[in-house]
Amino acid sequence: MAAQGRKNVHGKAGVRFKTGYTASKNKSMLRNVVTDLIVNEEVKVTSGVTKELKSLADRLVTWAKRGDLHARRLAAQIVRPGIKDKNGKEALSKLFEEIGPRMKDRNGGYTKSYKLGLRKGDSAEVTLVTWSDK
Repeated sequence: MAAQGRKNVHGKAGVRFKTGYTASKNKSMLRNVVTDLIVNEEVKVTSGVTKELKSLADRLVTWAKRGDLHARRLAAQIVRPGIKDKNGKEALSKLFEEIGPRMKDRNGGYTKSYKLGLRKGDSAEVTLVTWSDK
């Protein structure tokens, strides 16, 4: 009879079932991070997240530059509702009323990333993502 062991634990029986990082978890994490970027104007993330974050943020700014109802509804599917900045303005309205008009003269490249070095705990490369007109 084979040793059964505990799930998700390295040990006598090894790892039987390892929980994966699913697409839904990745999408949820990106929604949280892009909402933080809108609210705080900058966010620190690992270098693996940076590429996906920049493409999602650029798409949101393109919709904000359009400014019509359909673009607002598309952006509302991604940006988390109820998250407010220090002035009490919601993330979606800040995107369409401040960030979109600020970027009206640019044709892409709305975000900028700076390498900050390695994180102490796991030596992951950390980058600072911010809006490029700041």
